[in-house]
Amino acid sequence: MKYKRVLLKLSGESLMGTQGYGIDVTRLSEYATQIASAAREGVAIGIVIGGGNIFRGLQGASKGFDRYKGDQMGMLATTINSLALQQAIEAQGVKARVLTAIRMEPIGELYSKPRAMELLAEGTVVIMACGTGNPYFTTDTGSSLRAIEIEADVMLKGTRVDGVYTADPEKDKTATRFAEISYDEVYNRGLKVMDLTATAMCKENKMPIIVFNMDIVGNLAKVLDGDTQVGTLVHI
Repeated sequence: MKYKRVLLKLSGESLMGTQGYGIDVTRLSEYATQIASAAREGVAIGIVIGGGNIFRGLQGASKGFDRYKGDQMGMLATTINSLALQQAIEAQGVKARVLTAIRMEPIGELYSKPRAMELLAEGTVVIMACGTGNPYFTTDTGSSLRAIEIEADVMLKGTRVDGVYTADPEKDKTATRFAEISYDEVYNRGLKVMDLTATAMCKENKMPIIVFNMDIVGNLAKVLDGDTQVGTLVHI
């Protein structure tokens, strides 16, 4: 494997599968199988998963929810997804642990970098819930922060599309995919890879990002092997 320690950011929306809401058990199992396989190969894996399949703070704010409370509800949604993923990974025979950015034992252990590093060194998949633990920050920013904290080789952003495009490929059929792109070009082109806070954090800390389609079984292994035909590399 090219990458030995990674932070995998998963989309909550992708967990819906074809249901339109909640957790699709088949999709969950596909994710867990790929993650467990990589862990058995010796890759240290930290995971941050969104909560958009259950509740998104920003969407809640647009519907009259207070943003502060809406984001707290979103943090709880990420915890539900994290627990589901933990159980699915453990069903594959690989140890997994949920660490939460806000205190909620016994549901999850309170996150700290030393504890996360200890678990990763033991070969445990570490799922980090609740984003940064603060409202007004997305799980993209939480992912960037955790990737930097656990000293990951790369941040892997698993989405429903196979990389970064010149435009939204779901809306513009003429959009073309970048094999690689710089942080500055992402910003200058206004591409929605991640929110600006998350992108700035990765740039400042020289944390490369690979955006790829996690919904295609086998793609995670290809990315970890350094297959440049899968996804888009975002770097300095």
